[in-house]
Amino acid sequence: MPPELVQAHAELDRAVEKYYRPEPFHSDRERVEYLFGRYEKLSAPLLPATPKTKGRRPKTTAL
Repeated sequence: MPPELVQAHAELDRAVEKYYRPEPFHSDRERVEYLFGRYEKLSAPLLPATPKTKGRRPKTTAL
């Protein structure tokens, strides 16, 4: 990767860290886990999904 692109990624990572929490992430994995965890919370439905009821399937007729 060109040095300019590496530097741009590092600057972006620092900006994300400052925006979401005061302490820096210790690894890329920690950053990704944290951000995806926040995404899951934000994108979860507001109401819980209704559980599927177990019912009988309609019979199909053979042709």
